[in-house]
Amino acid sequence: MRAIILAGGKGTRLAPYTTVIPKPLVPIGGKMPILEVVIRQLKANGFEHITVTVNHMAHLIRAFFGDGLQWGLKIDYSQEDRPLGTIGPLTLIRDLPENFLVMNGDLICDLNFKSFFDFHCAGCNKVTVAACRRRQKIDFGVLTFDSNNNHLVSFSEKPEYTFDVSMGIYCFNRSIIRELKIGEPYGFDKLMIDRLKAKKQTNIFPFDGLWYDIGRPSDYDDVNSHFERIRGILGLDLTS
Repeated sequence: MRAIILAGGKGTRLAPYTTVIPKPLVPIGGKMPILEVVIRQLKANGFEHITVTVNHMAHLIRAFFGDGLQWGLKIDYSQEDRPLGTIGPLTLIRDLPENFLVMNGDLICDLNFKSFFDFHCAGCNKVTVAACRRRQKIDFGVLTFDSNNNHLVSFSEKPEYTFDVSMGIYCFNRSIIRELKIGEPYGFDKLMIDRLKAKKQTNIFPFDGLWYDIGRPSDYDDVNSHFERIRGILGLDLTS
């Protein structure tokens, strides 16, 4: 199984941590870089070949992970000369297998990547998106009013809303990438909108486990605060 890890972003939301190191090398729990945790998980789930797409501070990522021998798998790299978004970097990889997993390099989760990949392949899906339910609290009193006469209709104090959000983890069939222009910026949001407009099916893989977007300072702080508990959920010895 083949996985592509997107690691070319500047990580501006995590500044000042990312001033001197790229976001995928930011440590969690003071133990190891985020990207190493991801690579260990992929290895444990049977992935043998990982391609890391790099741009910002690429030399540091290459120097740290090398060819992957230390983790018993193959790691190679795809270099972006400019930011290409979420999907654009995939067009530069010319040896993509028929089906492959793609994920952001700044995620901490306990998703079974093999089960996700198997679900995608078993359904002969073109695009499969892992989705997690997330609650979002609004820190204001929310007003609803009649726009005709500006009279209050309803009021809710600091309400919470529930959304199903993309986890930044996908499976693709190679044909999806071959339809795109090589080296042109193209994001996941654009892919979803284009597929909806064209009435093309996109499959969803619901997930209700642990998921943190480390690019968000609040998630990064939460992971570090609860690191010992999270280690157990991930099922990895992060001290080795």
